[in-house]
Amino acid sequence: MRVTRLDEHRFDEEDLLDVRFVPLVGEEGWAEGVERPARAPRPAGLEEPVVAMIAAAAEPFEGIDGADLEPLLERVGDSRLVLLGEATHGTSEFYRMRARITRELVERKGFTVVAVEADWPDAARIDHWVRDLEHPAPDWIAFTRFPTWMWRNHEVRELVEWLRERNRGVAVERRVGFYGLDLYSLHTSIAAVLSYLEEVDTDTAAVARTRYGCLAPWGSDPSSYGYAALTRQYRSCEPEVVGMLRDLLDKRLRYVGADGERYFDAVQNARLVTDAERYYRLMYYGGVESWNHRDTHMFDTLRHILEARGAGSKAVVWAHNSHLGNARATEMAARGELNVGQLCREVFGSEVHAVGFGTDRGTVAAASDWGGAMEIKRVRPSEARSYERLCHESGVSRFLLALREEGPLRAALMEPRLERAIGVIYRPETELASHYFAAHLPAQFDEWIWFDESRAVEPLATHEVAGLPVTYPFGL
Repeated sequence: MRVTRLDEHRFDEEDLLDVRFVPLVGEEGWAEGVERPARAPRPAGLEEPVVAMIAAAAEPFEGIDGADLEPLLERVGDSRLVLLGEATHGTSEFYRMRARITRELVERKGFTVVAVEADWPDAARIDHWVRDLEHPAPDWIAFTRFPTWMWRNHEVRELVEWLRERNRGVAVERRVGFYGLDLYSLHTSIAAVLSYLEEVDTDTAAVARTRYGCLAPWGSDPSSYGYAALTRQYRSCEPEVVGMLRDLLDKRLRYVGADGERYFDAVQNARLVTDAERYYRLMYYGGVESWNHRDTHMFDTLRHILEARGAGSKAVVWAHNSHLGNARATEMAARGELNVGQLCREVFGSEVHAVGFGTDRGTVAAASDWGGAMEIKRVRPSEARSYERLCHESGVSRFLLALREEGPLRAALMEPRLERAIGVIYRPETELASHYFAAHLPAQFDEWIWFDESRAVEPLATHEVAGLPVTYPFGL
């Protein structure tokens, strides 16, 4: 059952039966050792024709570095947006294959934007490094808050180093940039706006300090601000943060002449503060409003990046499957939820190519609770009624599968099935309830990449970055 808060005194209850979606539906779920409700299995042999079609259509590969991506690149064609998903936030193969595809898109398709499900100011540290920008780097360390392993890992560092080397000798306007789309960096973004204004306009900086001071009491726990504002124990800071963004936009002509790149960064941080303030207030009215607000923010940020990089800009986007697959093809639509993938389809149409990823078993880096320590967890073999089980039974260990072309395979896969989604939290003991949702895979993605067995990402250790320049984004 899902309980949604409508206002301070009213709640709506909805029975979701046996299908749930990330984030987790509750702290308890099915306890270990407790028998779960019986579910009728599919008749034996019912899925065998589908499994055979997958095996026949699959484009197998042995290793990521040697995989033949030519067919995928042909299917990408002239797309302006390539969305690269992941079924977990902690699987090495997903990161490494996305990096391989990204390199090909940069080299062979002219992509100049890498946009990821990460906070804007943290990604700005990486962007400063890979584009070797002249202005001073932000003075905070990238990706040091939970979940640190999601971006502070060997797989991401290898891509970052490749991007930096690729950008050497290239004009600044044509260098590949690295950008964050998410909105959790409320106070880091405030610091970025203030730092910028202190250099370009001290009078406006003083106004900004007063306005953003409304949020100062909640620096360590922004979600507490949302609760306090909701219960009227504390006034809403919305007028102040909106006013600050409006001031920055109104003074564009004055600021952009000095350094357009830094002005754009400051405006994006101000937009993030505005959206984050609203996000933390929406959290207490249920998952739909806050989810939609967050994904709309990520999509809007992507559009701002494309506009800033020019008419010919192309972006590859890294985020979870749940953000990049078309929400209209999943149970999310029934709950009124949208996502980045859906918004991209609605605005950019055929210029979008979305790629989903899946795995059957192995290990994953995840926590048991929000804010908890990273653990290497064993991924359970896939649920019998899932797309993952079909891929596993195909007998092909690693493959690419084209889904866009009409035909018997696409028609067979359009039957709704379960799909697994593991975020930064993984609770295998309640996996079916906590980590599966219903989907129509061919309508959700244009392409599917499969790893039957996978392993956890490898987080960076502090000693591995010692002795590097202070501008290095992963330093401590």
